[in-house]
Amino acid sequence: MNIDHIRHSFAHLLAAAVQKLYPKTTFGIGPVIENGFYYDFGNLKIGPEDLSKIETEMRAIAKRNLPFKKELWTAPKAKVYFKKEKQPYKIELIDDLKKEAKKAKEFKIGIVCTGDAFLDLCKGGHVKNTSELPLDAFKLTKIAGAYWKGDEKRPMLTRIYGAAFENKEQLDHYLWQEEEAKKRDHRIWGERLKLFTFAKEIGPGLPLWLPNGAVVLEEIENYAKQVEREWGYQRVRTPHLAKEELYKISGHIPYYKESMYPPMMLDDGNYYLKAMNCPHTHMIYKSEPRSYRDLPLRLAEFGTVYRYELSGTLAGLLRVRGFTQNDAHIYCREDQAEDEFLKVMQLHEFWYKKIFHITDFYMRLSLPNKDKKKYIQDSQGWGKAATIIRNAMKRSGLPYVEVLGEAAFYGPKVDFQIKSVIGREETASTNQLDFVAAKRFGLAYVDAGGKEKPVYVIHRAPLGSHERFIAFLIEHYAGAFPLWLAPEQMWIIPISERFEEYAKAVEKQLKENNQNLRTQILASGETLGKRIREGELQKIPYLLIVGEKEVETQTISIRARGKGDLGQTAIKEFKEKIEKEIKERM
Repeated sequence: MNIDHIRHSFAHLLAAAVQKLYPKTTFGIGPVIENGFYYDFGNLKIGPEDLSKIETEMRAIAKRNLPFKKELWTAPKAKVYFKKEKQPYKIELIDDLKKEAKKAKEFKIGIVCTGDAFLDLCKGGHVKNTSELPLDAFKLTKIAGAYWKGDEKRPMLTRIYGAAFENKEQLDHYLWQEEEAKKRDHRIWGERLKLFTFAKEIGPGLPLWLPNGAVVLEEIENYAKQVEREWGYQRVRTPHLAKEELYKISGHIPYYKESMYPPMMLDDGNYYLKAMNCPHTHMIYKSEPRSYRDLPLRLAEFGTVYRYELSGTLAGLLRVRGFTQNDAHIYCREDQAEDEFLKVMQLHEFWYKKIFHITDFYMRLSLPNKDKKKYIQDSQGWGKAATIIRNAMKRSGLPYVEVLGEAAFYGPKVDFQIKSVIGREETASTNQLDFVAAKRFGLAYVDAGGKEKPVYVIHRAPLGSHERFIAFLIEHYAGAFPLWLAPEQMWIIPISERFEEYAKAVEKQLKENNQNLRTQILASGETLGKRIREGELQKIPYLLIVGEKEVETQTISIRARGKGDLGQTAIKEFKEKIEKEIKERM
């Protein structure tokens, strides 16, 4: 049975139950989403404690064995019905459908009846009868607020979310994942490990990195710079704002203006905060003539950008208004584009598999739909770019899917979707093949025959933004970063005050020729047990206990995170072990 049909049917069942329990409710939309469904309701004031009552009513309705029946109505007939039922959102949706179908001679609207329990606007896609629904495989999960049509100027509706699967085992696994995700919430661990914070005086969605968080950020950034040098990238830096003219050339105004901050009106024109790095980097490419011998030219930058997001959509580090991207732009000839895009895929694989040990990921190739307002109109350019990307993706051997309507306005894009150890999926990075920038910016090179030709531009960011990627890592590792990333790598804990001098000697020996090792001596103000427990709560990779036996044998006693007591070890032997662990990023 089609899982989307099951989930869509549950959405209608939810609406039917709400209508029965709360007759004055108005109805918005109820689509299928990943893992389930939701429905938006107006004039509905309920709390989480009411969900079980609605679930009970849903099951009671389903047990009546009601058929899902689709009919086609004219727009006037549908409007008369929903006006009588006092459903303003449905009437608005009918008007929207009429505008979309203005060229159709005989416009009809899909109406789906759930027996005599509920009637709704719908294209279809249901089970045949409520008796087919797996009633032990769904659960209403939460309530949230949602603006009508996502517009903060429109009414706030009550959104009820539900999870639905083909069987109870799948539902139980999903609910376990959700509970585990709560335990791993990066916002909780961010506060507990003192990684980042927000300040209302600065503004929502603008994170402040604390010293511990800055360590994680800089360790990744420094290693990324080393890797990119080895892969043939050169580093550049660009300013945080630019004149309006630059974004008109790029096409971000008007295509992207709603996501940009308002302009600053200065004496020499309007300036915008940078929402993307690419137009700035294009000007670096244009700063001098380029020959075919110069290509491919790979220019990399950790560039900070600012994008306006609705306050209700902000979520810790996962969705912010200011973030720093692991960005780069590759300028190449058409005959180099496929190989360069393949190398980008391979660089992603290097980071995910070898460095962060993320094995569950796939690529999503996003292509344009027929929305002429959303995309640059150039069918030949789109077709050629899509072919180049598909060929590179096939050669990579990595899994991928294709979707319509999610491309960048200037070219196809590839999103890398990564899953954490509990199966939670995030978009780690977005990569595009841009065939428009060359025309808009005049990005060209001189070929072997002295003829000027346009370049292809590859936008790539394997680690996405610091903020989003580190949020993923916090949840993936549940705060237990690998040794090379851990803000504090080891605590040296003297059993009592008289062993503090030995603790200092141990630290000195460990840091000899390696001042970057992150150690801390935890003095004896608290009991040994309490200090050990605190180290475990702080996810410190190694706790080094020193007392009388260790002084006598010139050793340290080691407690390893997740492994417990490893016994006594010579300092030199332990130092070699951790240096190897850090170097190999284990």
